[in-house]
Amino acid sequence: MEKRYKTFIIGLMVAIFSFMSTPALARSISLKDAGVALWVFIIIGAVIVLLQLIPAAILFFTFIGTTTGLILKKKAAEKEIVDEKMGLPGYEPAPVKK
Repeated sequence: MEKRYKTFIIGLMVAIFSFMSTPALARSISLKDAGVALWVFIIIGAVIVLLQLIPAAILFFTFIGTTTGLILKKKAAEKEIVDEKMGLPGYEPAPVKK
């Protein structure tokens, strides 16, 4: 019985949303009657969104720089370790005379 009730409620919700999304019941947005206040609000909102790109770009390029630096530093450290392992302990390479 409870399963039938839940199924009925879900079906009812789907039907209501379907009717609300039809063009006959939906309202269209017309900006021809919009006043100056709406356009000022839209412009200020756009400026605020665009200003958020500045710290986002700073954070993005900082992340890229930090990641690249860590990767290159790790590769340089691995190269030094490989160079240290090339010789035997206690022996130094002889200088080459030309």
